[in-house]
Amino acid sequence: MSPQKIKVLVVDDSAMVRQTLQAIFEETDDIEVVATAADPYVAAQRMREGAPDVITLDIEMPRMDGITFLRKLMNQHPIPVVVCSSLAESDSTMTLQALDAGAVEIITKPKIGTRQFLEESSVQITDAVRAAAQAKLKKLHTKAMSVQPKLTADAMLPQATRAMDVTTDKVIVIGASTGGTEAVRVVLEGLPQDSPGIVVVQHMPENFTRSFADRLNQTCAISVKEASNGDSVLRGHALIAPGNLHTMLKRSGARYHVDVREGPLVSRHRPSVDVLFRSAARYAGKNAIAVILTGMGDDGARGMKELHDIGAVTIGQDEASCIVYGMPKVAYEMGAVEVQKPLTNIAGEIVRQVARVAV
Repeated sequence: MSPQKIKVLVVDDSAMVRQTLQAIFEETDDIEVVATAADPYVAAQRMREGAPDVITLDIEMPRMDGITFLRKLMNQHPIPVVVCSSLAESDSTMTLQALDAGAVEIITKPKIGTRQFLEESSVQITDAVRAAAQAKLKKLHTKAMSVQPKLTADAMLPQATRAMDVTTDKVIVIGASTGGTEAVRVVLEGLPQDSPGIVVVQHMPENFTRSFADRLNQTCAISVKEASNGDSVLRGHALIAPGNLHTMLKRSGARYHVDVREGPLVSRHRPSVDVLFRSAARYAGKNAIAVILTGMGDDGARGMKELHDIGAVTIGQDEASCIVYGMPKVAYEMGAVEVQKPLTNIAGEIVRQVARVAV
């Protein structure tokens, strides 16, 4: 008997978008669209006929907006929701509200463009649904996914044979995906104002990271901003990799800075945690403290192994506190994780490691 497919309900007021999403999912062998709906009222009727495993949800819709529907859904019948909206590009404040209301992932709607754009959009949308199906909202029947061909960090920079050892300044690099917006917040809010410089890759859409960084800047003791090319990595500051751009740690003399650039999807993502971690292995080496947080797939695992092997401190989020125990699990099973900790203990572990290596 073949494994059960992930059942998806597509909710969007645009017939063209509904058809496009359905066509994307029909190209997979593990996802099926069981129903579509033009607004939340029709969606509620479709759910009474049969509960889906995952819902893709637009924000702007007639009769009831997506945020209101999402809040009602999470209060009454929690189902993993992937918000698929053009507002992910134009109104990042609204998409932050969607995450607060319980959305598992935020992605942008597929747009007509080059073949490469459509292919990348399909990868991101299907991966978001697969991640949502594994989120700890309810027990869902999922099967092990066959790994499609994907680029590694080699596409952006070569692996380090040894790190530059000109400076002893510490630097913190963090990677996260599904459920990571909350996990990153918990970690950064737990760090003191004099923490070493921090660079974060959180998988999220373009034009969304700026609002995410601005919100963190209001709640953290450290300063937080979206990274721009050439930004210095300074003590007491965190840089959030911008959506749709790779962000690498570099060094000029004793000064760390970031290199933000375009490039192909690496480990199925842009920005990629593997790219950030490899750059940290190359330019910080044993002076790095790397943290891998909740997320589906394996992005960051190989880069963390490179960091571990070169002498860096490596910390993974434990299974019990992950929304999706994917990236940290792969890293742990590869022998890349030195210590696993619950989410609420990771900031304290970073502080302890900074104090230890400073001795």
